[in-house]
Amino acid sequence: MPQTDRYKKRSVNIEFFAVEDFSNLPYPQRFTIILITSGTLKGIFNEFPITIVAPGVLCLTEYDVIQVNEKVSLAAQSFCYDSQFLNTTTLSEAQGYFPTGPRIQTGLSLFQRDPLFLSVPHVTEKAYPILFEWFFILGMEVQAQSDSNWVCRIKKYLIQILGLLEDLCLTSERSPVDLAIEYIQTNYSRKISLEDLTNYVHLNRVTLNKLFKERCGNTAIGYMLEYRLKVACDLLTHTGMKLNEIARATGFEYDTYFIKQFKAKKGISPTKYRNISRKFSNAQ
Repeated sequence: MPQTDRYKKRSVNIEFFAVEDFSNLPYPQRFTIILITSGTLKGIFNEFPITIVAPGVLCLTEYDVIQVNEKVSLAAQSFCYDSQFLNTTTLSEAQGYFPTGPRIQTGLSLFQRDPLFLSVPHVTEKAYPILFEWFFILGMEVQAQSDSNWVCRIKKYLIQILGLLEDLCLTSERSPVDLAIEYIQTNYSRKISLEDLTNYVHLNRVTLNKLFKERCGNTAIGYMLEYRLKVACDLLTHTGMKLNEIARATGFEYDTYFIKQFKAKKGISPTKYRNISRKFSNAQ
């Protein structure tokens, strides 16, 4: 529920959860930043396997779909806010704090979905205690409302958190899995072999598959198949393309093989999926 500002008799569209159990995510009409402080989370994020080992951060929009399949000693907290929450920030209030040039656009890239894994910034050993402190202050300010400027302080620390997370995304060294995922998402319509991927990232197949399983819960080729089928689902729902055209567009050499793989992974034929998904899409 939105916070009621006891000083100014207004609703502030933010929430802080000291214990995030992942049962109600994503929160409607909110951007959500989740700080995972201990343990491991495994699940499906927007139809893709995901694994986050603490310390970690996950950024969600109201349109994301997350399914948690396994939690091992997991502890997390979350802060969520309306997309317009920062639009009243006076920039001079945040001078002297990180980032050096706070702006309303700060952090928006964290909630974009291209590439997918931008929503999971890599938290370094140096950055974690800073994020933990700023999250602690956010929670205290939401609960205490110690004076009439409590909302201003929350905005200041939120800008700092978003700025730091963006910097972590931009400055972190890209892993071989990141490079392979980018290659797959760029070239999925072409014939791609495991050898193509290993040559691209300069790893042997055993190491690359090990890293993929740790990150995505699947092998590199398994991930590529899932991505191709995800694109195929979108084409089935939103275009009038024939099955053989969709098969070629998504990297399947033969439509018979495409139909076989689709049935095996989705449990229904592409034609039946098209009919069901279009009815659902029209109902929305």
